[in-house]
Amino acid sequence: MAGRKPSVSDVEILREMAISPDPVLTAVELAERIDMSQQGAHSRLESLEDQQYVRSKKAGSRARVWWITDRGRQQLAELD
Repeated sequence: MAGRKPSVSDVEILREMAISPDPVLTAVELAERIDMSQQGAHSRLESLEDQQYVRSKKAGSRARVWWITDRGRQQLAELD
């Protein structure tokens, strides 16, 4: 069974990360900003990281922070 179609586009995720006043976001923060589940946000961030549009770093024992890369900003500019 295939996963359900994302209701939030990659562009919307990248845009939210680009306009954030914070340089990094957690999956929880992103999920709250774009109205999706934490699990969904984390999965999408991992996919965007595979494409090198975002990067992440472990911050503490359980937290991970994410930020948009230059490649992600370029992709966003091309798709906007």
